[in-house]
Amino acid sequence: MKEHLLSVLLFAPLAAAAVAAAISNERVLRWWALVSSLAIAAISLPLYTGYIATQTGFQFVEHCSWIPSLKIDYHLGVDGISVLLILLTTLITPLCVACSWTYISKRVKEFMVCMLVMESAMIGVFSALDLVLFYVCWEAMLIPMTLLIGVWGGQRKIYAALKFFIYTMAGSVMLLVAIVALRIQVGSFSIPDMIASGSTFAQNFQLWVFGAFFLSFAIKVPMFPFHTWLPAAHVEAPTAGSVILASVLLKMGTYGFLRFCLPITPYAAHYFAPAIMMMSVVAVIYGGLAALGQSDLKKLVAYSSVAHMGFATFGIFSFTQSGLEGATLVMINHGVTTGALFICVGILYERLHTRDINILAGVGKYMPVFSTFLGLACFSSMAFPGTNSFVGEFLVMVAGFSVSKTLMLCAVPGIVAAAAYNLRMLQKVCYGTPNNRDYSAIADLNLREILTLAPLAVFIVWIGFHPQPFLDVMRDSLAHVLAQLGR
Repeated sequence: MKEHLLSVLLFAPLAAAAVAAAISNERVLRWWALVSSLAIAAISLPLYTGYIATQTGFQFVEHCSWIPSLKIDYHLGVDGISVLLILLTTLITPLCVACSWTYISKRVKEFMVCMLVMESAMIGVFSALDLVLFYVCWEAMLIPMTLLIGVWGGQRKIYAALKFFIYTMAGSVMLLVAIVALRIQVGSFSIPDMIASGSTFAQNFQLWVFGAFFLSFAIKVPMFPFHTWLPAAHVEAPTAGSVILASVLLKMGTYGFLRFCLPITPYAAHYFAPAIMMMSVVAVIYGGLAALGQSDLKKLVAYSSVAHMGFATFGIFSFTQSGLEGATLVMINHGVTTGALFICVGILYERLHTRDINILAGVGKYMPVFSTFLGLACFSSMAFPGTNSFVGEFLVMVAGFSVSKTLMLCAVPGIVAAAAYNLRMLQKVCYGTPNNRDYSAIADLNLREILTLAPLAVFIVWIGFHPQPFLDVMRDSLAHVLAQLGR
């Protein structure tokens, strides 16, 4: 099983999607999507239990020829970075199915097929060790995500879907340019071969390839100023679309920086690092202040993502062990915390059909269980000590002060803004005064909603108080990336 575990994870969602396409009963369809995604999550657990953290290089490797004439291989493998991201993907997918149980009432079959196909593509992105396979999965993810926004989204769903598609396709074109350039230089599409050759590439070549990679991944993160597609996509997407977009899809950008930009183009990474760290600080400040000014809860959480991912990119380009560990933890923690926040917003929208923070004032008084989960997610989002986000952002700040005290001090307003917009949201929704509205008839969370939010709450507390198991998995892989960067 271990020899073919990644192939099973890659193709199991596609097989589940094929079965879902043949099911006509909507109730059976929902249960099939939930049970199959939970089974895939269970199958993914040996990635963690069987991963040898002290062993550098890729593990669970599968390698065979795919298209010999073009030297394209079917090549899969994981390291300490991709293991955690695949586990995050398999955790989030069943939660997305669960939170859509009653929200999606039309074209249920197509919705569940899109979710399962997208899970397969995301696992492929994090496990591919051949750039063609990576690119195929990268592009395959784009279609179901566009459909999720464009078919099941809000009033401006077509605008949001087109904007997402155009931005992402523009980044994909730049990614393809970098892949072709590297293929000409290396003679194959093997990612390990390209990493091994990184230090031998000419400096000008590295600068151009890094630029192509950077534009593609910066759009996906998204980094300021490439972020403008994100608020529209989040606001118009259904709850599950917002969750999977924030929790997993954005991490493909930061994963690309770690997997490609640092080890394959080390000279260019050093050359552009100061500018990228400045852009990251701007993202922290801008995202925080923009979130503070929002009355739509989804827009608030969307802009907070810009700020949180700014911490991740800053940590990556600090080129320190604590910075890379903090950035990787921020990636995982953001997926957990923001996923919980979007599910909470979706729960309110299902009941009251609004996301306006002023209209929702005081509703939390009648939903104590909901308020508990929302409060925990808000405290995590502001990186309160004892929650998961504190650990990652603290490590990034330690790295930041060792690299540039000025830049870290400049980021302080963004950190203060994070506390302000999260406490404002919590105060309004849970403790505010209702505006001539009676919410006493609003039902609190049901069992399905509690079971959807509970796993995320567990990880918020677990990583907050005991992050060591996660740090142990990633540490040696990140140290190896730093060693490749310093060649």
